Amino acid sequence: QVQLVESGGGLVQTGGSLTISCAASGPTFETYTMAWFRQPPGKEREFVAAISWSYITKYADSVKGRFTISREKAKKTVTLQMNRLKPEDTAVYYCAQSGDPFTTTQAMRDASGLLWGQGTQVTVSS
Repeated sequence: QVQLVESGGGLVQTGGSLTISCAASGPTFETYTMAWFRQPPGKEREFVAAISWSYITKYADSVKGRFTISREKAKKTVTLQMNRLKPEDTAVYYCAQSGDPFTTTQAMRDASGLLWGQGTQVTVSS
C-alpha cells in the first residue's frame, strides 16, 4: 500500500523561499505521475504542479516561473521548490500520486482518483 508523507512546511516572509518534500512508500513510484495541490484558507483545493514518470512538468499559471517540481526515483521523493513567495501562496500543500501508471500531467489537474498525503502547512507573512 502506497503512503505519501509531506514535510518541510513552515512560516516564511514575502519574497522568501521554501522547499517542501513528499516521500512515497510502496513499489509503484517510478511509473506514476506525482503532483502538488494546495488548499488556501476558506477555498477549494487547487492544482499547483505535476511531474510525470518521464519528467514532463506542468504548472498552474499562478506559480509558473516561481515554483519548481522535481522527483528522485531512487529516493521515491518529489520536491516543490518555492521562490518569491507571496501571501496568496499560503495554504495547506498536498502531495498526490496518480491512481494509474503513465498518467499525463494534464490529467492530474482533474484531481480524480489520486492518492493523497496528509498535507503540510505553508504560511507566507506579509
